[in-house]
Amino acid sequence: MILTGITATSCTISKSDLENILPYSPSIQLKQIFALRFLMVLLGLSGSVLAQEVPDPEVFFPNTQNIRVDSGSVLKVMEIKVSGNKKTKTYIILREMLLKEGDTIRYARLSNVLSQSKSLVYNLNLFSEVNIESVLVNDSSMLLSVNVREKWFIYPIPQFQLTDRNFNEWVKVYHADFDRVVYGAKLVHYNVSGRGDQLKIYLINGFTRGITFSYSTPYSNPGLTEGFHVNAGFTQNQGTPFRTTYKNALVWYKPGGYVRNNIRLGLGYSRKRGYYKRTSYAITYQYIDVGDSVISARYNPGYFNQPKPYQSLVDLSFAFQYSRTDNINYPLKGRTYGVSVVKRGFQWNGSTNMLGIAATYNLYSPLFKKAGIFHSLQLTGRLKLPFDQSYINLRNFGYGDVNLRGLEYYVIDGVAGALASYTVRKKLFGFKINVPFNIRQVPFIPFNFYAKSYTDAGYSYIKPALESRLNNRFLYSYGFGLDVISLYDVNVSFEYSFNQLGENGLFLHLKGGF
Repeated sequence: MILTGITATSCTISKSDLENILPYSPSIQLKQIFALRFLMVLLGLSGSVLAQEVPDPEVFFPNTQNIRVDSGSVLKVMEIKVSGNKKTKTYIILREMLLKEGDTIRYARLSNVLSQSKSLVYNLNLFSEVNIESVLVNDSSMLLSVNVREKWFIYPIPQFQLTDRNFNEWVKVYHADFDRVVYGAKLVHYNVSGRGDQLKIYLINGFTRGITFSYSTPYSNPGLTEGFHVNAGFTQNQGTPFRTTYKNALVWYKPGGYVRNNIRLGLGYSRKRGYYKRTSYAITYQYIDVGDSVISARYNPGYFNQPKPYQSLVDLSFAFQYSRTDNINYPLKGRTYGVSVVKRGFQWNGSTNMLGIAATYNLYSPLFKKAGIFHSLQLTGRLKLPFDQSYINLRNFGYGDVNLRGLEYYVIDGVAGALASYTVRKKLFGFKINVPFNIRQVPFIPFNFYAKSYTDAGYSYIKPALESRLNNRFLYSYGFGLDVISLYDVNVSFEYSFNQLGENGLFLHLKGGF
């Protein structure tokens, strides 16, 4: 057997390597928008980007036998070798490869197919680097070599969390009050059996105390298509928000001591179809007790929409997700979409009755490919039926990651809503800092900097009797910022935003982490 050549397939998956990973480049014609014009002024159109090499229609591999292949040549995969995986099972990696041993492929398609395979393996979130090389054996066969660098999988580390919705609210509204933090310890294992299964145990104290446990495994059957998850927890809180003001601020009930008790049990099943589609089903039970005062006439009798200060909730949920991106944590190319349905309770009155439907669509693509400028469009829609809902079911914008940038200080309740976000970004520069110790999982710490501008628009509907100044009206915001992407795709965002209230300010966001 003679090994003769290596294709020009890129090896290390990193942010500078994201520009040409997927074979498609959908474009969005959104002209005369503030975000785009601002970025053009900020960055200009003279930037360049490292593009992945595309094989010429005819490629000559110099060797003693002068093997010659062209775009019409059909190559057979004789063998796939996987290396670098000390914990992860080899068959988990091979499951994400678009090419299997014995498959044939035209040489013209090889680069794109291997690039997609590289993205799929990387998006397992088990590796910090993925290498794929194709080695020509003769003019009709080849070998594939897959080399990975595994992440750290075990994190027994201290825990520090904020009670408030984001860092900005904690600092500005509550003046960085350390009485509103949660501390403790967590044990997380992201690859318990080598099949991508995760175990998480949290022991927390402070504003919230309790213990939570979860275990999930996405590949639990021999065909590597089915998975399940279980979770359980008990928490107590020193306070609970019981009402939203007209100015879209949360009002907290905090008399001293622990006033809100929560027990949660959950079980779920998922099935992955092909490489990009996943469906999941779950049943969750919650018991919530907030005390008599919260549901009194003085505070909010609509908290549960019933006279009892406790509630047992059963949620049945279904979700479908399609995800095909270059990097699941910070995509520049590709698209995702999905829909979820949850039925809360089996009664037709009170807080136990809710049918919730949510849908998302996200598109990422080059805007000016030669200049290395990318844009994205993210759409979200929500609906809760019937419209007469208890306070605990009214959360809409301002919770989690669903918010308009520039309105981070506000919560916008509602039973129906839509949100659109448009972002333009360009990589400015990147560098690596070598780790002085010989650590196989982390030989260096990368830093990549992306400039961006953005604009958001949304609408949240609520019954007129409950509306605030940001309900039942068109909402918009815009701004510019800087994303810093580091080890394991940790994303620190600095954003200077403007909103329709005439306010502006700098906001800090952190995504990812260990």
